[in-house]
Amino acid sequence: MTSVLELAPVVPVVVIEDAADAVPLARALVAGGLPAIEVTLRTPAALDAIRAIAAEVPEAVVGAGTVLSPGHVADAVGAGARFLVSPGWTDALLAAMRGSGVPFLPGVSTTSEVVALLERGVTEMKFFPAQAAGGVPYLKSLAGPLPQARFCPTGGVSLASAPAYLALPNVGCVGGTWMLPADALAARDWARVETLAREAAGLDRS
Repeated sequence: MTSVLELAPVVPVVVIEDAADAVPLARALVAGGLPAIEVTLRTPAALDAIRAIAAEVPEAVVGAGTVLSPGHVADAVGAGARFLVSPGWTDALLAAMRGSGVPFLPGVSTTSEVVALLERGVTEMKFFPAQAAGGVPYLKSLAGPLPQARFCPTGGVSLASAPAYLALPNVGCVGGTWMLPADALAARDWARVETLAREAAGLDRS
């Protein structure tokens, strides 16, 4: 795999509180057509969840999100993460992600951050927080002067707003949580997660 942006139109952004939920949740998402799964490093269970998915759901492409430090990079890749996503970046974090051997999406929210990454040879980025940072109009404005930059908008993206993002020439996929409603996760209603994932997977990159 060389690009996170080409795996699926939607990358589920998953917060796992109990590592025992990781495998059935991943299987539901994959069955619904969403093979790329970003497990955020926001909970103590995250690394165990990544290990479990990597070991038991081979058809999933599990990655780590909320990567904030070189230590996070090492821990995530060691656990089996096949891609990395950060909400922002520093030179130290970027160097660690580059050296990890897996694809990565450093986070940006301003034009200057995009230009700085392009200067460093990085063309694929996470746009975060997408809605708060200007949404579709902002990314559309960047396509003219910076056509080489491509994005995965995440943060406030919904089933309703995702098609407008995916229609942009500089968007490869979107990240979202709407296929993972809190009540479904609490009830371990994996069938509902699969249904919502299938709906998301049907969105067109037009």
